[in-house]
Amino acid sequence: MFRFEHPEFLYGLAMLPILAVLFFIFIQWRKRAIRRFGSAALMARLMPEAARWKHTLKFSILLLALAFLITGWANPQWGTRWEKAKRMSTDVFIALDISNSMLAEDTPPNRLERAKKLAEDLVEKLKGERTGVILFAGSAYLQMPLTTDYAAAELFLRSANTGLAGTQGTAIGEAISLARRSFEENDKSHKALVLITDGEDHDSEAAQQVQSAKEEGVILFTIGVGTPEGSFIPFNYGAGQDYKRDESGQPVRSKLNEEMLIDLSEKGGGTYYHIDEGGKTVQALKERIGNLEKREMEVRQFSGYESYFQYFLAAGLLLLVAEFLISFRKDKWLEGRDMFG
Repeated sequence: MFRFEHPEFLYGLAMLPILAVLFFIFIQWRKRAIRRFGSAALMARLMPEAARWKHTLKFSILLLALAFLITGWANPQWGTRWEKAKRMSTDVFIALDISNSMLAEDTPPNRLERAKKLAEDLVEKLKGERTGVILFAGSAYLQMPLTTDYAAAELFLRSANTGLAGTQGTAIGEAISLARRSFEENDKSHKALVLITDGEDHDSEAAQQVQSAKEEGVILFTIGVGTPEGSFIPFNYGAGQDYKRDESGQPVRSKLNEEMLIDLSEKGGGTYYHIDEGGKTVQALKERIGNLEKREMEVRQFSGYESYFQYFLAAGLLLLVAEFLISFRKDKWLEGRDMFG
């Protein structure tokens, strides 16, 4: 696999076309300055040793040298080989609630943004474990299967929003069922599910799904988002904002169903946490998941990268030396020839 160790240095290549434009302007200015002294035939007799094309040749070599030096500065590298390695891992799914009730602002800036931030922090802490992402509202969606691509997991969580849900609701049972199907079959351990939700309007199948998941070796952890007092659910329309209302026109107050989430975590063999505990929640989950039984997993990884900057630097320096040694005067062996004619 090819890469640049310092790709930001490649921005230096942008100055090469700028230098080329400045050189063209200089050449035009030089020609006009020479014409002020006399005709082209007269100046050719006055400067018999001046080469017409040496300025362009020397500048072209200088640009090429700079291109090699900048590329070498960025340090091009090539992955030497793939290696198979064994490591111990637990499979963890993070199920994030993206229903409209997660827009309530009793947990600033709102429930969903706080939940996404905590989920990203959790992925960062769980590096070394295989991680997957499930989004759910009225239905559950497998956003990312189990993987060690933590950057992708964080990206999916960061981009989660209520618009991704086809139907509204809080289908906790379906989210648990989807996680069960997404874990590897015939594996009765090494599995954890972290459910991040306000627990509102949950379906009646959640308890049954938790029991089935526990029998299959899935440990369920729940994280409550919101407050028991609750808050109204805002939504935007045009240039204004209002709150979700019931059939009688009254604003709907969304409340955290903490009792239900505690019950689910106890039945699932895990623990309930509240999002306001922030870093403590993430650290506690890392420790609990880290203590679960792990399984051996084979992964392929690069054993290392080899750098090739020295070849580019050498080429650049040689070109600089060549440019320095080329004279602006005519060469005897090129006399009568026009390389750019």
